Amino acid sequence: MRIAFVLGTSGGGTGRHVRMLAAGCSAKGVGVCVFGPAQTERDFRFGETVMFVPVEIAARPRPARDVLAIARLRRLLRSASADAVHAHGLRAGALTAIALAAIRHRPPLIVTVHNAPAAGGVVGAVYRILELTVARRADSVLCVSADLEERMRAAGARRVGRAVVPPSAIAPDVSAETSPPDHPLVLAVGRLATQKGFGVLLEAAGLWRDLRPEPHLMIVGQGPLEAGLKAQAASLGVDAEFAGHRSDVPALLAAADVFVLPSLWEGQALILQEALRAGAPIVATRTGGNPALTGEDAAVLVPPGDAPLLSDAVREVLTDQALAHRLRKAALDRARTLPGEEDAISAALTEYRRHLAHDT
Repeated sequence: MRIAFVLGTSGGGTGRHVRMLAAGCSAKGVGVCVFGPAQTERDFRFGETVMFVPVEIAARPRPARDVLAIARLRRLLRSASADAVHAHGLRAGALTAIALAAIRHRPPLIVTVHNAPAAGGVVGAVYRILELTVARRADSVLCVSADLEERMRAAGARRVGRAVVPPSAIAPDVSAETSPPDHPLVLAVGRLATQKGFGVLLEAAGLWRDLRPEPHLMIVGQGPLEAGLKAQAASLGVDAEFAGHRSDVPALLAAADVFVLPSLWEGQALILQEALRAGAPIVATRTGGNPALTGEDAAVLVPPGDAPLLSDAVREVLTDQALAHRLRKAALDRARTLPGEEDAISAALTEYRRHLAHDT
């Protein structure tokens, strides 16, 4: 069996997930090749375990570049002799579907949808077209959350299933530097982009400044909103540290007094799974796949976009040690039910074999 993976620009979870699948399938004797942007290869180093071929699939619609990417994908997929193609993300999935349409004996296409389309405006309209393209042309659509499954079924997908997306198995480095002594650590981790809701988190932090000692807010991650978020924190007088990329996130999660996931929308957030495994007291937004991951006991869930309620939830966890203890225990209990990397690799191989059996 030979599988071709396709992905676009990725700054986090999707890239790690595809690397894990590609390496895991290769270790089990499956022929694997990966097509994606050169920067994604530099970030995740697929070439250490599998063959990686660059194809510049941008994060945003770029008509001229997209036409070139489709033509290159078509050539590569023709020569790859893959038994199945597994694309990740709506853009990669749609461009791959168009590329495969011109191949006479095309392999089955599986697309994993990791995120919801952008809402509103021209970009939202373009992503709706991508969503419809994937729904109507993919042989299977795997989704990271129940709401995405509903969207893809409504869009006309012929077969919809749940993607198994586990967190990385990384042991904490207890030597990590966290917050100033005697200051509670409120931790958030993610790409500094609109979807992640860090602007709402900073507004919430402005409302808990009366706490003594004042909590230290650490935001780990990089992204296009960094300058604006720093300016917002300064204007609010919030004690916020923008820590950029950190290699010790598991240790930070273990040390956090509260882990906050303020996203406006989330799929099957890897960082939320990592927070559960670290036994962190969690405050998260009730959106996308978050409630399914945490249940009602392993996190305090609040509506997305509501800074006062987010602030109240963080304040409650910081000032109620019994609640914090219950959340830590519930997180660890919940973590024991999460799938691991072997589960994800096994589920993917089962999906590929299902299509191969159907074609024979």
